[in-house]
Amino acid sequence: MLAFARETKLSETTFVQAPGQVCADYRNRIWTPAGEIPFAGHPSLGTAVAVARRREESLAAYVQQTGAGLQPLEVEADGDRAHASMIQSEAELGAEVAPAAAMAAVGLEDGDAHPGLAPRVVSTGLPHLIAPVAAQEALGRCAPDYEAIEALLAPLGAFNLHLVWADAEAGVARMRGFMREGGEDPATGSAAGPVCGYLGERLGMPGLRLEITQGVEMGRPSLLHAELVDGGVRVSGTVIPIIDGVTSF
Repeated sequence: MLAFARETKLSETTFVQAPGQVCADYRNRIWTPAGEIPFAGHPSLGTAVAVARRREESLAAYVQQTGAGLQPLEVEADGDRAHASMIQSEAELGAEVAPAAAMAAVGLEDGDAHPGLAPRVVSTGLPHLIAPVAAQEALGRCAPDYEAIEALLAPLGAFNLHLVWADAEAGVARMRGFMREGGEDPATGSAAGPVCGYLGERLGMPGLRLEITQGVEMGRPSLLHAELVDGGVRVSGTVIPIIDGVTSF
C-alpha cells in the first residue's frame, strides 16, 4: 500500500477493505507517500463515492471504519458528479501555540496573527495546528519554511499547519494548509471540521456553518461546507470521478 501511495504521488491514496466491525460497511485505510494516517476528510468523501459507484448506488448511506473510529457518510450521485457528506467527531481542542512561532514558520509577521484567536491544535480524528490570521490578504504573503513547520508540529503531534481567515458571521472562511512532510495541500477535509469546531467554540456560535475555500493560491481551488451538528461536525462537498482503472495479473 505504501509503495502504491508513493507511486501515485497524491496527497492521499485509500484502500477499501472488508470491515473489522459489524456496524461498519467497509474499512478505509488512508496513506500519504510518507505512511498511513488514521483519518482524513477528502479521502473519506471520495472513497464513499467510489464505493457507491462500484455498488451502482445513486443514493447511499455508509459507515466507514478508519483508524480514528467510525464515521457516517452519505452520497447522492448527480450525473458525472456526486455530493458527499460525513459526520466527523466533535472537535477536541489541544495545546495552544505562541502566535509568533506559527506566523514565523510561514514567513509572516507577529501582527498577522488574529489578536483574539490563538493558534491551537484541534482534531476531529487527525490533529492539525489551526492558526487564525487577522486579514485575508496575509494568506497570499506566506513563504513556508518546511523545516520550521516540522520543528513546530512534531512536538505537538500535529500533521499539518493550517492558516485560516474567517468571517464567521458571514459564514465564509479561506484556508491554506502546509504539510509537515513538505508541500501545500489544496484541500483538507480533516481540517475543515476542526476549523469549524474551534471557531464555533471560541466565538460562542454552536450552530456555526462555514463555506471554506482552499488551494486558491496554488491554482487548485477547492470548496467545502462545514456545519456544527449534534455530536460532531458535518463536512460535505462535491466529488468528481476522474479516472477508472482495472488491474489484471
